[in-house]
Amino acid sequence: MPLGRPSGVFRAVGGAVRVLDGLNRFGRRPPVLAVDRDLRLVVREVHAEAKDVVSLWLTRPGGSGQLPAWHPGAHLDVVAPSGRLRQYSLCGDPSDLGGYRIAVRRIADGLGGSREMHELRPGDELVVRGPRSAFPLIRAPRYLFVAGGIGITPILPMLRAVAATGADWQFVYAGRDRDSMPFLGEISRLEQSRVTIRTDVENGGPPTGAELLGHAPEGATGYLCGPPPMVTALRAAMDSAVDRAAPRLVALHTERFSAPPVVGGRPFVVELARSRRRLAVPADRSVLDVVSEAVPTVAYSCRQGFCGTCRTSVLSGDVEHHDRALTEPERDREMTICVSRAKGDQLVLDL
Repeated sequence: MPLGRPSGVFRAVGGAVRVLDGLNRFGRRPPVLAVDRDLRLVVREVHAEAKDVVSLWLTRPGGSGQLPAWHPGAHLDVVAPSGRLRQYSLCGDPSDLGGYRIAVRRIADGLGGSREMHELRPGDELVVRGPRSAFPLIRAPRYLFVAGGIGITPILPMLRAVAATGADWQFVYAGRDRDSMPFLGEISRLEQSRVTIRTDVENGGPPTGAELLGHAPEGATGYLCGPPPMVTALRAAMDSAVDRAAPRLVALHTERFSAPPVVGGRPFVVELARSRRRLAVPADRSVLDVVSEAVPTVAYSCRQGFCGTCRTSVLSGDVEHHDRALTEPERDREMTICVSRAKGDQLVLDL
């Protein structure tokens, strides 16, 4: 565009700036408008994928219109009909933005979120937030992917993406038995020389860390989503590996689908200021576990201290912080109740 008179677009922008500047000079700032980041979606399809596992296909109302883009490893925060907030990995095709696919395992003795999701039917509406990622796939020449049961959900899009690049990769899919393992049909369409399906029933128990490490190409980057014992076992095998000069795994990225165990905790009491309820938090349970039983609608997502969804104002008491979400100034007045605990005998929370 030649220099000279400004275009209509630039004149309009300049006029808006002059108006805002005038408002600011007279002490009248324009109102701050709240940004609605909720996506209101509809359940279009429900499919049984394995024992106690269903997949849900979510689209915009009416079924038309693209959804925000995502990359392998991303997840949605899903607001269940009761108001419970839960986190589910996207396990569909990132190039298909006509809908999102998630999968949910029903936990019979859980807090109720998975049961609600299993009760959804086509036509039901949901509010979701995201997509966002705390488990991104990075570029590497070699990979080891490990999934335990429902941990296949973030791993499946990663496998498809890496298979398309020509990188060297191996995949171990572990579970109790084949009936409990979702998406085996889709995995069968991958290059089978790179895939190991391993069940506890067929092998006499869960895999050891050394066994999992043995599948890694030399110098691989690892991605694991599974239960805490599987994560712990593979990390221990990496730490005790004999050949540190040529490691099998140069890095291990993990995402848990269950909360990490509480180790070395001590009991204390949490008081909920709004209801004046006093709750005993045992040494081996998190504040979130205990509070969720009293307040089922309390928001949480990762249960590992990195997302900040469960951050709660602390009205009284000293906190032993274990999160990776809050800044130091925020820690003076807030805590993530999924992993942080009391330093003393009591905390008072703004709940």
